[in-house]
Amino acid sequence: MNADRRAQVRDAAKYLRAVRPLDPAELATYVEGQPHPAAVRQVLRESAVALGVREREDGTFVPVDDEPIAPPDRPITVPEDRLRAIEDCLVETFGPDWHRGESGVRLRERIHDLKAAYLAGDSVTYDRTTALAYAIYHFPASYASTAHLIDQVLTEQLLDAPLRICEIGAGVGGPLCAVLDRLGPAVPVRYDAVEPSAAAEVCADLVGDGPRNAQIEIHRERAETFDPGEYDLVLAARVANELADPATTLERYADALAADGTFALVAPADRETAIGLRRVERALADRLTVYAPTVRLWPDHHPSSRCWSFDRKPPIDLPAIQRKLAAAADDPETIHNTRVQYAPSILRADDRRRYDVSLDPDRTPPLATTAERVTDRIDAVAIKLSCDLGADDAEANPQFLIGDGSERRDHVAVLVRETTLNDALDRAVYGDCLHFENALVLENRDQDAYNLVIDDAAIVDRIARVPTPPAVDSAVE
Repeated sequence: MNADRRAQVRDAAKYLRAVRPLDPAELATYVEGQPHPAAVRQVLRESAVALGVREREDGTFVPVDDEPIAPPDRPITVPEDRLRAIEDCLVETFGPDWHRGESGVRLRERIHDLKAAYLAGDSVTYDRTTALAYAIYHFPASYASTAHLIDQVLTEQLLDAPLRICEIGAGVGGPLCAVLDRLGPAVPVRYDAVEPSAAAEVCADLVGDGPRNAQIEIHRERAETFDPGEYDLVLAARVANELADPATTLERYADALAADGTFALVAPADRETAIGLRRVERALADRLTVYAPTVRLWPDHHPSSRCWSFDRKPPIDLPAIQRKLAAAADDPETIHNTRVQYAPSILRADDRRRYDVSLDPDRTPPLATTAERVTDRIDAVAIKLSCDLGADDAEANPQFLIGDGSERRDHVAVLVRETTLNDALDRAVYGDCLHFENALVLENRDQDAYNLVIDDAAIVDRIARVPTPPAVDSAVE
């Protein structure tokens, strides 16, 4: 269909969409030459985001709901059909015994090489074998962590339909599949996935045609050279640490956000990578508003602490593809990757923040002033920014990173004696806003941090909670 006839389809759709469902067969009668309804349907699909319509199961198109997109009311899982798609690629490439013999050895070696390169900070050159090894090991947990992040974004009503999405560094498609699955087939989406490596071929195989209302294009370009359009959501999942100049590169995409757009980043939870994400977040804060979790509670202050902040969710069940490949390994645990913990960051192009509070510095001074109050008992308002950092040490007191967006050094709340008046510290979830009363401040020179000691003389109240998504479980279906 030529450009003039495509324009006629769109014009007719604009005219009729508020009157009745758009039937491709009827719209064809408004177009010169009366093209086949299938051709009209394809134009409507490609133009759905611009027209603000979605395709129903009966093949007609209707306007999208004029409300924020709601999160799905179903558990976060790694769907079996996604895992089967990975195995289908493995069977196609190596045969039905892909996990045995020479191919099994090669895949296990590539997984070990990927992990070693990551720890050393070395770049990885992807061929199909490396991309498939990455999919076996990383796809399930990456899918789950992105699903949790997207559900949180939806729960806080940050996205409206239709959606224009750009993902930087799509890899083998774990985050892309998670976003599409959590949005569901009724949301019109134009999705630009930027991935220059051979991982893009595996990504295309795993994503397939996508949901009914999704228009997906994989761009085999580097993030540094791709020319972004305008987007409602920019996603950078597990990629910031792989860019040569992450701040400069991601600033280009920040400038591509719509006026009410959202920039979502997620990184692995290991110390250096998670801290690196906060450096990127702070660079982007010159252009965007930090929405969560590290909300700036004091607008005139900016943090300069290390901020090893990450969230932890229930682990996923061991995927069959990992179990099969691990069966012949000397150390099977090295092939298993079921932990779901990640460092998230959500920024906005407007001035929205999760907590829009106004604090009195005379009653609860900012944490930027902690150096002046060492050995004092203080009151403060801060956000819980980690799970229990001492959980792996049976003899350690529970300890949690906290922050208010002004801190110059890390602040850790240490629960040395739990009472009914301070147990909110332990019960609060990642991102909750807390009020501390009568906490003892001590300097921790070994960790270059300040400890807020929470004993039986201290009180902790939860003054604002993170909105909870309907789905809170994580498992493989």
